Amino acid sequence: MPKGAFYVFPNITGTGWTSKKLADALLEEAGVACLPGTSFGEFGEGYIRFSVANSIENINKALERIDGWAKKNL
Repeated sequence: MPKGAFYVFPNITGTGWTSKKLADALLEEAGVACLPGTSFGEFGEGYIRFSVANSIENINKALERIDGWAKKNL
C-alpha cells in the first residue's frame, strides 16, 4: 500500500468561480476541504486541489456532497 498522499487537481475554469471562492464555498457549504490552485502559485488559478489519501467511503461521501452542492450552485 502507498504510504503517502495523492491528489487530484481538477480544472474549474468552466464554473465561472475563482479557485479561492470555490474552495471556500465547498468547505463552508458542503463540508469538503480543498485548496485553491493559487496556493501553488499564480498559474494555479482555475484549479483546486483535493487530497484523496482517505478511505473510499470518505471519498465517496465527499463526492456526494460536492455533487449536491454543484447541482444547487453551478
